[in-house]
Amino acid sequence: MKTPLALSAAALIFCQAAALSCRSFGASAEEYYSIGMAYFEIGKYEEAERWLSRARSAGRTRIASEYNLGRIAFETGRYEDAAEYFETVLERDPDNVMALRALAYTWIMSGELAEAERLYGRVAALVPDNADDGYNHALVLYAMEKYAAAEDLILSRPHALENSQDMLLLFARIQRALGKVEAADSYAQWLASNNDSRVRYEYARVLEDAELYARALEEYQAALGNLPPDSAKPTAAEVRFSLARVYLTADSGNPQGLTELKAAVEGGFADREELEALSRDGRLDETSRAEIQELLKNLP
Repeated sequence: MKTPLALSAAALIFCQAAALSCRSFGASAEEYYSIGMAYFEIGKYEEAERWLSRARSAGRTRIASEYNLGRIAFETGRYEDAAEYFETVLERDPDNVMALRALAYTWIMSGELAEAERLYGRVAALVPDNADDGYNHALVLYAMEKYAAAEDLILSRPHALENSQDMLLLFARIQRALGKVEAADSYAQWLASNNDSRVRYEYARVLEDAELYARALEEYQAALGNLPPDSAKPTAAEVRFSLARVYLTADSGNPQGLTELKAAVEGGFADREELEALSRDGRLDETSRAEIQELLKNLP
């Protein structure tokens, strides 16, 4: 019979845990911590939590154990428990950057954006040049609709803006929210290296708002051509409505506008407010207005 050369990682952990259970009075907190983290690494969170809870009883492994108990709580969706663990770590070690980041992200998942923003401010004071922290901080500010503050934060990190596609896209969206025409350049720069129909749709709207109608039409058409069949935001009908809006407002006599509009409604576009707003646009001719009113009458 062949003798196995090595046991699996799980088997080794089991053997170590069983050995410790047999000599529990002589076991050290470091051993408890080691087993807990081994279980954590293979996704056995219940077992990891049990051993790390033992390890936290000793001062030398307390902070690390509580931090990782917070990670387990986070991974299992217990955000309130996770926050309590991370806050306990910070009570003992206020400048623990890993705990500050973890707590900030926990608050994001809990919807407590103001708390997350405050914590990212503390992280920025401790590690001001970290690109990931800067991105997360700016993302929170964007979600809080603090667009000017988010823009300032990104502009203070030009290296991250130049080297991070995620940061560049966020910057474009912030500029768009601020109504800045420069958003078009930022979107174009991002799309030069990436292809995403949703982002292209956003870019087209920026171009439309800037009255760059020919380019807007090109981008709406490109977005529609590459849109996944199951796209929920935007839907194909929404893109077609946008195409119709550009045709009708830029050149009301162009029959393509009404063609696209009818296709949008037939495809499921039923936003009454958008249709009514379009019908009130002073750039439309009477024929187009009458057609839109007829479509409105037949909406469910």
